[in-house]
Amino acid sequence: MNAATSQNPVGGRQLSAAQGAWIVAEREISTKLRSKAFLISTGVLLLLMLGAVVFGGIISQTGGFGGKTSVAVVAETAAKVDAQVFDVTSVADRAAAERAVLDGDVDAAVVPGGDTEVGLTVLAADEPPMGLVQALSASPSIELLDPVSQNPLIAYFIAIAFGIVFMMSAITFGATIAQSVVEEKQTRIVEILLASISARTLMAGKILGNSILALGQIVAIAALASVGMLATGQDLLLGELGSSLIWFAILFALGFVLLASLYAALASLVSRQEDVASATSPVMWLIMIPYIAIIMFHTNPEALAIMSYIPFSAPVGMPMRLFLGTAEWWEPYLSALVLLVSIAIVIRIGARIYERSILRTGQRVKLGEALKADA
Repeated sequence: MNAATSQNPVGGRQLSAAQGAWIVAEREISTKLRSKAFLISTGVLLLLMLGAVVFGGIISQTGGFGGKTSVAVVAETAAKVDAQVFDVTSVADRAAAERAVLDGDVDAAVVPGGDTEVGLTVLAADEPPMGLVQALSASPSIELLDPVSQNPLIAYFIAIAFGIVFMMSAITFGATIAQSVVEEKQTRIVEILLASISARTLMAGKILGNSILALGQIVAIAALASVGMLATGQDLLLGELGSSLIWFAILFALGFVLLASLYAALASLVSRQEDVASATSPVMWLIMIPYIAIIMFHTNPEALAIMSYIPFSAPVGMPMRLFLGTAEWWEPYLSALVLLVSIAIVIRIGARIYERSILRTGQRVKLGEALKADA
């Protein structure tokens, strides 16, 4: 009987590899969704993400940690800005207001003019002062006198967000796969499972089920963050993040399949839960290094470009470049293609290791031994 069918007939018919993998995937999903620890940890992660978004919105509206936003006004606009909310400074004319903004004496200035109903224009250096904009009775025209591509502080926080979400989700669900593999070896449940499906099908089902859960968590985080941004008036930031969030979800899904294959393969080499951490430590490093690199090099275009095409760092490197506007339209597709090719290679090797180690108990199976043709 070939790998496309089960080893034993079920209900008088053969179970295809796809059916067997889906049954295993359903088992993985249902087991995880019944786990209180998983539900609580997911809820905490979502709340932390929402809290970070709301906090960012409050900071953007209040001008940051430095207190009141300083605003320069001329005689015609003095009555339009609330002196109890903003630190108001009077200047002679628009030219003086522009100098005050560019010299850093004030955060922004309000002068007459503009093509909106309020008849005002807000002058700012490199980013719109959203707290001031929202405090006015209608949206004024905005002119950036010294624009930059992205606010460095916002870019830093976005890099941290991509890195943390990638790291936490990959570790959480990767560790779940590894523990499940070893638990089935210890209890010999795997022997019962392999009486009905092949080892490759069992591995595929575990990867599929946990990939669905991981992607679902990423989508939930992205959706909640989007709602939080809209609720706190961060529409501009959400617009800039749109394509980055979409590609982060796509590349994360591909990257997780890659990591999950390695987790399952390396975990199959050991037979005790105590040995799981040491066996899967190489994968842990493949997750930690991109997290550290995206924070260290988020302002380095060359480093980000390299990270965009390394399979294990592409899920954070490419979305960051899209947010910064330094990636061409075709580059995310090329990055996804690199990941797909890498997945095909890693799954082939990982399945070989898993297939030839899963039934071997006792001492840890050496990696070279598991890869031998006559294992």
